[in-house]
Amino acid sequence: MPNWCDMNRDEVAAAARSGAVAVLPLGAIEQHGAHLPTGTDALLAVAATAAAVARTGDVLLPAVAYGCSLGHTARWPGTVSLSVETLTAIVTDIGRWVLTSGFRKLVVINSHATNGPSAQSALLTLRHEHPALRTCFASLYDISAEAHAGYFSDATDPHANVAETSMVLHLDPGLVMLDRAVDEEDRTAGRVLTYPMPDVTHSGVVGRPTSASAQTGTALFTAVVDGVTRLLERVRAETEPFPDRTAESPWNNQHIPTKGPL
Repeated sequence: MPNWCDMNRDEVAAAARSGAVAVLPLGAIEQHGAHLPTGTDALLAVAATAAAVARTGDVLLPAVAYGCSLGHTARWPGTVSLSVETLTAIVTDIGRWVLTSGFRKLVVINSHATNGPSAQSALLTLRHEHPALRTCFASLYDISAEAHAGYFSDATDPHANVAETSMVLHLDPGLVMLDRAVDEEDRTAGRVLTYPMPDVTHSGVVGRPTSASAQTGTALFTAVVDGVTRLLERVRAETEPFPDRTAESPWNNQHIPTKGPL
């Protein structure tokens, strides 16, 4: 698996010249009830992205383990959240340096819902500043219809639920304390306003983790990795809409009239 941290500078340059995609896993460090580790989102983002990159030959960037987890508040210990602005700045800076190393395609693979606004704001900034860098944002829970169905099987706004618990059981069962798992209904269903986690759950869990199993986790994780793999294959194969233009030069191939006589 091409891993940015394991490559020397010449190998990074060669990968960029080959058309490889730079892939950034984006996770979160936050409470996941009493039965799952605080690094669940980071674990899932890295594991799924690494498995997909091993298939496609693209380059795995060092993960951003911290995310924007402000909704968990200080109600439970374990959460370490970045601000919206900080996460936006981090992803933006990573994109700038990925371009500096010669890559022209950057994909962010996310595992935590409230990372979306920050990460996508960063990609909007990068598109404006550096049109030659093509970017894509995707989340594990929406990477395919099968993945979406698995993630949301027990709640419309799940957290530490059957899906996440099952996938961690598949990846590293020693991290799961299933005897401490509790189920809680999704109290956000049908609501249109947003609420911090302490306002919708007593335990920090939303969903039914007590029904989790490694078998369920294996099937769901496989669906997620398949989805990420298909996305990276499409990203690598995609060509420019106007291949005769230079993305960094918006006036390329356009006539710029000179000022005539007064």
